[in-house]
Amino acid sequence: MTIGQLVTRVARDALSDPIAGAPPAEFTVTPTTGEDAAAVLGLAAEHEMSVLFWGGGTHQGMGHPVDPDIIISTAGLNEIVDWQPEDLTVVVQPGVLVSELAARLEQHRQTAVLPEVPGAATIGGVIAAGVSGWRRLRYGPTKDRVLETRLATGDGRLVRSGGRLVKNVTGYDIPRLVTGSFGSFGLITEVCLKLWPTPAEKAMVEVADPVAALRAAYRPLAVVETNAGTTVYLAGTSQELEEQAQRIGGDLLPGHRWPEPLAGPVRLVLRMPRGETARGVSMVTEHGAPYQAAHGVGEVQFVADGIELADLERLREAADAAGGSMVVADAPPTLGLDPWGTPPGSVPLQRRVKAAFDPRGIANPGILPGGI
Repeated sequence: MTIGQLVTRVARDALSDPIAGAPPAEFTVTPTTGEDAAAVLGLAAEHEMSVLFWGGGTHQGMGHPVDPDIIISTAGLNEIVDWQPEDLTVVVQPGVLVSELAARLEQHRQTAVLPEVPGAATIGGVIAAGVSGWRRLRYGPTKDRVLETRLATGDGRLVRSGGRLVKNVTGYDIPRLVTGSFGSFGLITEVCLKLWPTPAEKAMVEVADPVAALRAAYRPLAVVETNAGTTVYLAGTSQELEEQAQRIGGDLLPGHRWPEPLAGPVRLVLRMPRGETARGVSMVTEHGAPYQAAHGVGEVQFVADGIELADLERLREAADAAGGSMVVADAPPTLGLDPWGTPPGSVPLQRRVKAAFDPRGIANPGILPGGI
């Protein structure tokens, strides 16, 4: 019996066609249950076959590339399992589109505070990549909203950790651990997210000085600077918005219009200490790059097309010296820039943690810093 036939038997005829844009693999599997996903991973571990997880493909450019024998697609794990508006929690499978969940939650004027312009991004992909939206300034990063996870580990177990109550902290470490793990421990098959009520009204104020606006504003949702200027995003009652606009020194514009994601074959993210976002912007604008900066967060996304490798390496060195970092969001392999930079001193500990969930090292192998 071939491996493909074994997978078909284990995963209930889940073999599927190759995914457009995905790297070549011996076969692609689209399980419809967490149990099936765990069974495939257990089989892959038994035969020491590498596995790549694929959602919407929007974050596949991050980390070291994976050369998979098997691709597990989350397209079959696409249900909103349980939504409790009164408890401000929702349980979803990883293949649910971020945009779909946002539209559903808006029916009760709630939000999971995930990326505002997600495109084809899925819940699983956003959590696995640890990606946060612009509103992180007000609500914190995505990992703060992950209450519970169900994980199909690299050796075929199903591990549930955390709790579906907002105040429940039992077993909270694993949900935070898998957020931003890039699938290196296994596949998130279900996640419970903390929700927030959406504000009564939304507005924006355009400003000339983002640093001064950040000091003047009271708990803004975001202060976003781009090549076109800076916008302060606000929410609250009409009176609160008017008072905020007066403090900031600008006119209110109704609603929120978030920047479209940057486009380009080479996209990088400069991460600086929160108070040094403006310095990060100046480092990037020296090269004339299109950019988007989250003031108060310390993140500057930019397009690096045409910037010489030596200049990029100097940018990384400057970020490291300032206590930050520079990572690759997407780039062709020919760029020649390590996607993460210098591996942290915690790499040996991270290897031990991965081994506890994925002893054969088959789940997205080598994707993390240090080739973990």
